[in-house]
Amino acid sequence: MLFLRHVLGSIFIVCCLTTLTNGATLANDKVEALKWIGKTLGKTGWNFDSDPCSQRHSWVDQSTRYYANNVTCDCSFNNNTICHVVRIVLKAQNLSGTLPLNLNNLPFLQEIDLTRNYLNGTIPPEWGSSTGLVSISLLGNRLTGQIPAELANLRNLTSLVLENNGLSGTLPAALGNLPNIERL
Repeated sequence: MLFLRHVLGSIFIVCCLTTLTNGATLANDKVEALKWIGKTLGKTGWNFDSDPCSQRHSWVDQSTRYYANNVTCDCSFNNNTICHVVRIVLKAQNLSGTLPLNLNNLPFLQEIDLTRNYLNGTIPPEWGSSTGLVSISLLGNRLTGQIPAELANLRNLTSLVLENNGLSGTLPAALGNLPNIERL
């Protein structure tokens, strides 16, 4: 009987810990930031009835080399109770909006990949204040204007992929001072 109580007690503790770990959620202000980002990009299909960090279908699809629909979170903060968006990858989604100004509303965002869409407009200089960004890919869109010199503020940036757009002007000299850049 004592053995059975230990087994059941152990199962109960494991279930409780799993529930606590899986109970991590994205803060409401970050959900609102994702809503605005989606609206600006022209992204439809995100189901805000489920937590964006839930790994449910509208937030994570099977990716291929050419297609991706993924919002990735790190939920290890505050004893696994708080999540932060660390990656937004929306490849070949037929997005026809513009680039959102407010990436700095997701302060833990490390990667944004909007490859092969129909995004237009310019690259927002405000992105230069998103200090956590490590990788930006805007390959194959309809972006115009100059590359903002403010991107040189992204000291952790390792990859900046901008080819196959309608960008003009000279490459800002300050980008040459990025200490971690590997791909430009």
